[in-house]
Amino acid sequence: MAHLLNTSFVPSSQALLRNPYLPPGVSISGRRSRARVHAKIREIFMPALSSTMTEGKIVSWVKSEGDKLAKGESVVVVESDKADMDVETFYDGYLAAIMVEEGGVATVGSAIALLAETEAEIDEAKAKANSSSSAASVAPPEPEAEKISENVGPVTKTPSLVSVVASSAHPASDGGKRIVASPYAKKLAKELKVDLGGVVGSGPLGRIVAKDVEAAASAAVESTVTAAVGPAPGSGAAASPAIELGTVVPFTTMQGAVSKNMIESLSVPTFRVGYTITTDALDALYKKVKSKGVTMTALLAKATALALVQHPVVNSSCRDGNSFTYNSSINIAVAVALDGGLITPVLQDADKADIYSLSRKWKELVDKARAKQLQPQEYNTGTFTLSNLGMFGVDRFDAILPPGTGAIMAVGASHPNAVATKDGRIGMKSQMQVNITADHRVIYGSDLASFLKTLASIIEDPKDLTF
Repeated sequence: MAHLLNTSFVPSSQALLRNPYLPPGVSISGRRSRARVHAKIREIFMPALSSTMTEGKIVSWVKSEGDKLAKGESVVVVESDKADMDVETFYDGYLAAIMVEEGGVATVGSAIALLAETEAEIDEAKAKANSSSSAASVAPPEPEAEKISENVGPVTKTPSLVSVVASSAHPASDGGKRIVASPYAKKLAKELKVDLGGVVGSGPLGRIVAKDVEAAASAAVESTVTAAVGPAPGSGAAASPAIELGTVVPFTTMQGAVSKNMIESLSVPTFRVGYTITTDALDALYKKVKSKGVTMTALLAKATALALVQHPVVNSSCRDGNSFTYNSSINIAVAVALDGGLITPVLQDADKADIYSLSRKWKELVDKARAKQLQPQEYNTGTFTLSNLGMFGVDRFDAILPPGTGAIMAVGASHPNAVATKDGRIGMKSQMQVNITADHRVIYGSDLASFLKTLASIIEDPKDLTF
């Protein structure tokens, strides 16, 4: 997906004369009225990778200063509030000056590097970057380019210096001959004494970036501690990375976005409704189709989507406080915990997809989420949200309503319980608790009661889930 950005063009100071009737960057040299275009220095801006993104973090520079760039080549990997994405150049030229180093943060629209059209312009671009006191700041730099342009004509704004793509190829090295790592990752590896030969890169084309080195260093420390003291009794998994008590840890970009959304949700008047659903039939169906790749998440999402077809008001949303929208699609967002935050990949048109396609799509989304490669439309288009902590044995909980949606359902674990049967006897049934948090400006108690009754009937007789 490409994102269009404004790009400042700074004409070279080599221009001799400028005719006011000619476009910027074109001048006339000598007495022969022959127009020639002078080289330009372009600013590479921090792109907006999502509608909620206000700033981005530089994960790694794919190219180094002085490298020649061809149109369509990846230049830098940027971390937004939800994912890491490659930024490609829309122009041929040279990466003249990097203004925000790896690990640095910049606001959307601020300059992060300069692109020279010709090799001769590199020194001039570096001088401009060095003279800017705000080059490494998160705020947009002072418009030095505009001061220069006052003498040579207006600054030309054109769209699209970069585009954003998700890389699918991950070779570990350049034909196995050399290790591909960012300069900062190499420096960090030297400081932490990490052998890059054993590190798998998560950057574009398998490039090793700083976070890969940090993860390898943490794993090395963890294995050393485990070897010394042994794993915890009964532990079936590796221990969590050590936490240094008493330290102050700043939010990651994702944690900051989650914090902002949670605070925003406090402005919405919500209420909660719970329901107990018998899951014996659903559990039996899951055992039959599990071997075919069907997940319980997909079954729950499908059941929820089919119930929403009958209760469109529960799938509606209020964004402006004055009206609400009956969403035309049923897109089920499902919360996924990630290291340092969470994200909600979206199963679009879940009511229309068959359970096998839905399961394959869910696996693909989870893999992309963990690799931080989700595209915006894959996480910000949800109309109803599921949060399932039942897989961790949680009996019941309440979920916080995501901004811009009408309802979120918290799903607890299914446990066998002694219940009274219709004939007055005592029997055993597996049951789970679900609790819905809803926007009371749009959805009322009777709406949720009717929806939950329909959902329970689908789950307790799930024959329609596999069609």
